Order: sequence, then structure tokens, then C-alpha cells
Amino acid sequence: MEISEILSPQAVFHRLKGANKKKLIAELAACAGTVAGLDEGKVFESLWQREKLGSTGVGHGVAIPHARIAKLEKIIGIFAQLESGIEFEAIDEAPVDLLFVLLTPEDAGADHLKALARVSRLLRNAAVCEKLRAANDKAQLYALLTEPLSGVQAA
Repeated sequence: MEISEILSPQAVFHRLKGANKKKLIAELAACAGTVAGLDEGKVFESLWQREKLGSTGVGHGVAIPHARIAKLEKIIGIFAQLESGIEFEAIDEAPVDLLFVLLTPEDAGADHLKALARVSRLLRNAAVCEKLRAANDKAQLYALLTEPLSGVQAA
């Protein structure tokens, strides 16, 4: 699975301001509503319920909030580069400034895990994250995120 299959250029956000974790997730849910026509309240509730089970902050300034959404027809990704890091209760306690939201259909099964693994593999790469943090606009972010996997070596 390639990132370009789940992420559209319209679903990439550059230098987003996040006041705190809950407000940021609400803002990303609103983005999902805009780019995918989803009910932002339902998206927020699904993401927030998952977050309450345990932080999706995976370390090194990265979080991968994810949830299964009823009546969603395909996997949708939303990426946000934050203006500055925010407290996210990440595993390493570092502030988060790169987020990849993954929304999957309720019955996605293995596809949900494949998408999560693909995003995780990409964002575990320190060189990729460094480039994402240095990106100056949405187009540059999208290009970095959708480079073929063969060009991205896992760290």
C-alpha cells in the first residue's frame, strides 16, 4: 500500500497551530469533514475514544491518531505538520509536531493494519521526518509523504 492511495493533496496541512491535544484532534476531525465529507463530530468521537485507550504519540515528535469509522468506504489519511510541538502524552514524552491521522472503514480488517504499518514505517524514518519538519508548503509535504517506498529506508 502506498501513501498516495490514502492521502490526497487536499488532506495535507502545513504549519497547523495546535493549542492542546484535544483541540488539535477536534481540528483534524474538522479537516476530515472538509476533505472527505465526514461528520466531524463522529470522527472526533472515534479518534478521541481511541486516544483515551492510550496515546497514539509514537515518539520522536510523531503521532498517528487512528480510528475505524462507520459507513466509511475507503481508508483516508490526513497529515499535519504543526507550527510547534504540543504535549501529546507520547511514549517518549516528547512534544508532537507531525501527525498522520488514519481513518478506516469498520470492516477494513487487515487493510487497517497494513495502512497503519505503512504510515508507521514512513514516520519512523528520521531523515523523512527531518525533511517533513523543514518543508515550506503543502505541496512539498505531499511530495515527501508520497515518495515510493523503495526510496525510503526504514531507520
